Amino acid sequence: MTRLGDLERAVMDVLWDGVPGTSDGVTVREVAEALDGRELAYTTVMTVLDRLAGKGMVQREREGRAWRYRAAASREAHIAQLMLDALDLGGSRDAALVRFARSVTGTEAEVLRAALGAEAGLTGPAPAGPDAGSTGAGLTDRVGDPRAGRARAVDEATDR
Repeated sequence: MTRLGDLERAVMDVLWDGVPGTSDGVTVREVAEALDGRELAYTTVMTVLDRLAGKGMVQREREGRAWRYRAAASREAHIAQLMLDALDLGGSRDAALVRFARSVTGTEAEVLRAALGAEAGLTGPAPAGPDAGSTGAGLTDRVGDPRAGRARAVDEATDR
């Protein structure tokens, strides 16, 4: 996935955040109006939307003589793909994941634990507190689960 330039990101923010009163996509004019502080030409906004469509970032549909544009994926899906692409840049994916896990806050670590638990089909809240990963509770005791290594790495990396 290609990283977005400043103007592309601003246009995508308009699509992701929505323009009031539009639920079925937005026109070039509506995007240009939403970017009113930038004083952009209509044709500039049209070119950016066309390029984003070519990159697969937006979907467009004809409405009379105009196009209606909407984001092809959510902002969260885009960010997740950027993170996955960053892991593919080289080196050790495991080392990069552990380094990332060590850099998140306690709350973010709980979100990761809960997400890994949901992915593994586990129920119940993620363990809380500084000893959560070392007590044998939570995701680290799922013997036989092929994702237990990932969960363990997150638990161990996020314990502080």
